[in-house]
Amino acid sequence: MTSATYPFTAVVGMADMRLGLLLNAVSPAIGGVLVRGEKGTAKSTMVRGIASLLPTIETVPGCRFSCDPAAPDPGCPDGPHEPGTGATRPSRLVELPVGASEDRLVGALDIERALADGVKSFEPGLLADAHRGILYVDEVNLLHDHLIDLLLDAAAMGSSYVEREGVSVRHAARFLLVGTMNPEEGELRPQLLDRFGLTVEVAASREPDERVEVVRRRLAYEEDPAGFAARWAEDEAELRARIAAARALLPSVVLGDGALRQIAAVCAAFEVDGMRADIVTARTATALAAWAGRTEVTTEDVRQAALLALPHRRRRNPFDAPGLDEDKLDEILDAYQPEAEGQAPDDGNGEGDGGDDDNGPDGPDGPGGGRSPDDGPPRDGGGQGSGPEQPAEQPPVPEQRADDPARPEAPETDPRQAPATGEGGEGQGVDARGAAPERPAVAAGEPFAARMLNVPGLGEGAAGRRSRARTAHGRTTGSRRPHGALGKLHLSATVRAAAPHQRARGRTGAGLLLRRDDLREAVREGREGNLVLFVVDASGSMAARQRMSAVKGAVLSLLLDAYQRRDKVGLVTFRGRGAELALPPTSSVDAAAARLEKLPTGGRTPLAAGLLSAREVLRVERLRDPSRRPLLVVVTDGRATGGSQPVAQATRAARLLAADGVASVVVDCESGMVRLGLAAQLAGELRGPAVTLEELRADSVTALVRGARAARDGGPARARHGERTPTEHGPQHRGARPGRRTDITERVA
Repeated sequence: MTSATYPFTAVVGMADMRLGLLLNAVSPAIGGVLVRGEKGTAKSTMVRGIASLLPTIETVPGCRFSCDPAAPDPGCPDGPHEPGTGATRPSRLVELPVGASEDRLVGALDIERALADGVKSFEPGLLADAHRGILYVDEVNLLHDHLIDLLLDAAAMGSSYVEREGVSVRHAARFLLVGTMNPEEGELRPQLLDRFGLTVEVAASREPDERVEVVRRRLAYEEDPAGFAARWAEDEAELRARIAAARALLPSVVLGDGALRQIAAVCAAFEVDGMRADIVTARTATALAAWAGRTEVTTEDVRQAALLALPHRRRRNPFDAPGLDEDKLDEILDAYQPEAEGQAPDDGNGEGDGGDDDNGPDGPDGPGGGRSPDDGPPRDGGGQGSGPEQPAEQPPVPEQRADDPARPEAPETDPRQAPATGEGGEGQGVDARGAAPERPAVAAGEPFAARMLNVPGLGEGAAGRRSRARTAHGRTTGSRRPHGALGKLHLSATVRAAAPHQRARGRTGAGLLLRRDDLREAVREGREGNLVLFVVDASGSMAARQRMSAVKGAVLSLLLDAYQRRDKVGLVTFRGRGAELALPPTSSVDAAAARLEKLPTGGRTPLAAGLLSAREVLRVERLRDPSRRPLLVVVTDGRATGGSQPVAQATRAARLLAADGVASVVVDCESGMVRLGLAAQLAGELRGPAVTLEELRADSVTALVRGARAARDGGPARARHGERTPTEHGPQHRGARPGRRTDITERVA
């Protein structure tokens, strides 16, 4: 027996999400809503519940593309349709699975019939089913890039195009796009983020009474779904009637020039890109007025609309959470207060003509705000739209000295093993138990555009933008027999395979006689996303504040690059007596940035422990996702101290990683007048290149090209500022084993 849908009105709390969905039900032109929040917060339940509240629609009988009988689509594949009466049906909620194929989304053409009989046999996809309804994407941030591109095209043009080997089909695809996501699993591309009209943040309630009510209602629903739905039927009917009334009132709502100026001023002040933000905010403010039963947009409508429409559109770094500074928003609205509301525009000095205190009884913070639970989110925004809190001013803390200027970086006995009292207090701060003291975390330096590091060879991993791979999309490099369902047809290869057999098959007409064995699918080459595992040296030899700030800035730059290239990232740090997996591999690059920002330093340098920990992480990830190739980025100055034979242990660990075939890059963080080249030696054991912090910058093209050419010709990999070249140091300093040239362009494009 099919269970009833959980009633929308039975959901406890979630005022922001409730308002966002209801406003889109009143005005579908707003463009949908993106729901961001932790798992288990009833996101999917509310989306499925709102579908039952939408008004019914009229469709052309027998049309698979839901054409409106009053204005049928002239290009409908099932058309042409003559205007007339139609059949009534409920609005659809179509769910797009994360693992859906391209053909399932846009539809599929029967290639065999098209080639053999010249017939366009088209099977509609999910975009056709969602026309004039809701397209719901759960975990939208995990959707493959090529599906996101198709969604962007359909959302922008209101139609879907299917073109394959000269056969094309177009149909209307206008839908309400609703997506849910957990930000911990990664962010959305900015292009898709902008397509969502509104965004809301949701979180589970921390009030015990409210949580008890959630559990009580859920258990009652699971025990008797039909009976539970019947108890809420009256509330559902009332809400459905209110939606219909607001829809009917919407054309009569007036958006005055004063409200328009407020919208334009707010969008300009928050530096949103493009004009879509202004349009969506205006539509949302109009829908808010209709929802409240008014025919004129007020300042409070504009304020609530801005909190819903602008947080995900303002300019921000990828690791910054969406949100608006509400104090700044109120200042802008007050400055452009419409005269009809009894306040003249601000004169620029923060003082209005009325002379009243803005925080008085009737001010925006007073009890006269007129905000009801159904009108919108409270001032705290429920997590969405709240600006960052400013930390209280702290007394200045004296900066700790990490380097002794009187002590040069000179080798003692073994140049790869730093002395126990080396730079940064690596040994002198160790207590009687050998524990490493923690120095205060250093802020990251300014990030920069990083050069692309990639994995050599050709992979078959998840779609992304880093390393070369065989993918479903990209340039065609060949053909093969299909394995399972036919993917992208390689037309010329199919014709070549079928041509020799036409006479034997008795062909007499113009059509080409095809068999299943004749079909060939295209082999395409594109880009894949990788697992980028950072191994960061946080020991005392790296503890100089200026150097560690630069190192964190470099790693942050690489994290930004990983975010843009759709990689998974992980973070291993080593200091003191061992290594720590600071962040297991995840798609949430901002979580890695947060862990990096708080990273303490100090103590000895257990380089071997860091490498062995990275090897174990990669081993586990290889079992979980064997198709995703790893890229190991070791950020260190190459020193190894602590324990017995630290240098020998680090060498063995590096050779184990090289034997596993792990592609590695060493970011050389050594600084000072005297440089030992220890990071280059480590790169040689890992069979990967050593790249300095300067060479990571995208603008250092000349230096990289010079180094790559020199490496190809067997010459020095780099020579800068009078530094001895790897050739002068000997073959062990080239970043490669003797007899093997290292081509930097293999991994640094």
